[in-house]
Amino acid sequence: LEKREDMTLWDGSTGKGTELIVKGNVVMEGAYLGCSICVNGVCLTATQLDQEKKEFKVGLAPETLSRTYFETLKAGDAVNLERASEIGGRNSGHFVQGHVDGTGTIRERWIEDDSMWYKVTVDNPELLRYIVPKGFIAIDGTSLTVVDVNADEGWFSFMLVEYTQKKIVIPSKLPGAKVNLEVDVLGKYSESALAAILPRLEALEAKVASLEKALASKE
Repeated sequence: LEKREDMTLWDGSTGKGTELIVKGNVVMEGAYLGCSICVNGVCLTATQLDQEKKEFKVGLAPETLSRTYFETLKAGDAVNLERASEIGGRNSGHFVQGHVDGTGTIRERWIEDDSMWYKVTVDNPELLRYIVPKGFIAIDGTSLTVVDVNADEGWFSFMLVEYTQKKIVIPSKLPGAKVNLEVDVLGKYSESALAAILPRLEALEAKVASLEKALASKE
């Protein structure tokens, strides 16, 4: 929505809420009021821009606070920032919507040559069914590949190459720190599609079994 003149969008009154002011350079290029900016994997709407200070302000809804670790953010914390993708550009990762599903807790971190490994415990066990080895996951907004999954213990692992380590904030996080998780949306769509089909398949199988039983009784 760019403009609507037949209604009052804001009457000047203010209420209680949570706002976040973030400083960034690249994301301010071409930024405009109402544009989307991804902060640590969370798609947020810019409500105020200060081009001189290179700062933007966003509002954090209760839903956002409940699904992320943003309540624990404090002044000076580094965050990943990403502008909205342009249509027609190459997609080198997977489809990251900026709709965080939940959080994870860093369980282990170790170094192997120039690679950095992480093991993350999923705080909401229901998300584990969407996390598979060699599948995609967004961690603090970074599109990454899952290496291993242990559903019984509730964790998965991933690896950061040297180049990626220099571009994101995850390497600064130690065991016990929180990360935002967004599972691959294609997995959720697949589950939804199968949920609509499975009852029909089960009904068909029951009907076939009934017919087979009826035919067997006539023999």
